[in-house]
Amino acid sequence: MTGQPDASPGQVAAVVVLAAGEGRRMHSSRSKLLHEIGGHSLLSYAVTAATMLQPQHVVVVVGHLRDQVEAHLAEVAPHVQTVVQEEQRGTGHAVQVALAALPELAGEVVVTYGDVPLLTGDTLADLVTAHRVERAAVTVLTATVPDPTGYGRVLRDAEGHVEAVVEERDADEAQRRVSEINSGVYVFAPAALRAGLAGLRPDNSQGELYLTDVLADARRSGGTVSAHPVADVWQTEGVNDRVQLSRLGLELNRRTLERWMRAGVTVLDPATTWVHASVDLAPDVTLLPGTSLEGATSVAAGAVVGPDTTLVDVEVGEGATVARTQASLSVIGAGASVGPFAFLRPGTRLGAGGKIGTFVEAKNARIGAGAKVPHLSYVGDAEIADEANIGAGVIMANYDGVHKATTTVGRASFVGSNSVLTAPVVVGDGAYVAAGSTITSDVGPGELGVGRGQQRNIRGWVLRKRAGTKTARAAAAAAEQGATQQADAAGAGQDAQPGRDEQTGGAAR
Repeated sequence: MTGQPDASPGQVAAVVVLAAGEGRRMHSSRSKLLHEIGGHSLLSYAVTAATMLQPQHVVVVVGHLRDQVEAHLAEVAPHVQTVVQEEQRGTGHAVQVALAALPELAGEVVVTYGDVPLLTGDTLADLVTAHRVERAAVTVLTATVPDPTGYGRVLRDAEGHVEAVVEERDADEAQRRVSEINSGVYVFAPAALRAGLAGLRPDNSQGELYLTDVLADARRSGGTVSAHPVADVWQTEGVNDRVQLSRLGLELNRRTLERWMRAGVTVLDPATTWVHASVDLAPDVTLLPGTSLEGATSVAAGAVVGPDTTLVDVEVGEGATVARTQASLSVIGAGASVGPFAFLRPGTRLGAGGKIGTFVEAKNARIGAGAKVPHLSYVGDAEIADEANIGAGVIMANYDGVHKATTTVGRASFVGSNSVLTAPVVVGDGAYVAAGSTITSDVGPGELGVGRGQQRNIRGWVLRKRAGTKTARAAAAAAEQGATQQADAAGAGQDAQPGRDEQTGGAAR
């Protein structure tokens, strides 16, 4: 038996994603596979790459913290099948567990890992193509690296064919000097894989069943073992600890920013700008330093975002500006202005040309086209119509301790500074609210709403109630100065009384 497949192209039978390891070096109560770079879990990248091959089956082998992993997969990739490796006895054993859960396979089986996030579907497709061209029993994805420490080494014979893959802990000194490393990603002809798995023995320093031993078995059976080198060595890098997680996250972000800059986006400082893989940017967007765009955020042409801004699942319209702002699940209209120091909570929608200004918090608020909330306000559960103006320090009191209610402000209305609108309340179109008001009932269109008590000043209160304080001393000094000024004014008035002119007897002028 050679294990060589039919040369005609067909559908890949299965992709097996190995994701059962403990990830001890992460020192985390969370599965290593669920840690994120670019806004997505390590495992999600592996599943996405596997799915791009359009195989008949995608199987994820789970083990350590499997409840977490299975729940995550049910959310992000419900099409995949999971199988449990109850006891982690090596990569060969993991593939045995996967195949035992599948029907008889006729096409190739691709094996990859759940912690290699930069490996792409295109690279997997190239690997499958190379496997078919070589009519190989096994094809391994390899890379040549300056420091191969920690990786299995690819050993070739005198003709350059792959002879074996040896793990570093089992390699001798000469083998450790080999710089071509095994990525752990393979394509197997189904017959070669079945035969090789059946013959695995734990004859190594770890006492495990190595998948790499299938390569040697395929050679002994007369099959071709091929290597497909990849120039982009980042695609072979796995994550074992948080240092590697950070390195791969940084590299992914660099690639993401480079792709967007080549598509017409200006990024002033790539070192401080972070963009998730799922973000969408239009040409002529400008990202200023300290900007983080996350989730399903989209930014339209000509918009400027930053500095020091974080947007999560936010839609930014054409030509809008967003500065020093934290926002999530919100919509910012074309030509609108947000910030600096604004906080947009979920459900905020700002219309075209509108403004949410300095130290404004908005939540579940619809703010119409051209409407302005310039500074120091809380706008919660509100409907603000086009061209309305909300003065400084306005609070929309939406919560009575039990229920939340809505405040409505009509078109082109004006709410004076330091007012409280106690929901539910409606301020009609073209209405005014006087500054400092507490509004508890509706204000009709064109009306002025005034909700404040008449001012009264209690004479002498400070001297009586705060005697001995610096305030009382200041008040006493002011009273004394006022009395002196009053006396001086009275004296000046007496001096100015009309008198007789001694020469003419007329009134003095």
